[in-house]
Amino acid sequence: MVLVTSETIIGKNCATLGLVSGNTVQSKNAIRDFGAGFKNLVGGELSAYTEMMGEARAIVTQRMIDQAEQMGADAIVAMRYLSTTISQQAAEVLAYGTAVKFI
Repeated sequence: MVLVTSETIIGKNCATLGLVSGNTVQSKNAIRDFGAGFKNLVGGELSAYTEMMGEARAIVTQRMIDQAEQMGADAIVAMRYLSTTISQQAAEVLAYGTAVKFI
């Protein structure tokens, strides 16, 4: 599956199949929360959260790809990520784009 953030793929004619997306909601656990609270005091990267968000992006990307493959897509164009806070304890990560078929 080809994933691009551009609106087109150079050298390819594409037929639009439609919007595809994948999402997940990730929550903090007590250990991550404790470590993050300490890091907020002394500064530095919140590596547990960085890892959690990286895992979330991998999950949503695969869900989006699975949806595109079910539609018969060859690629996803205009692919984007979005993250939003659901509560103090949870964040949603969304991947979305346009599924296309090479013609």
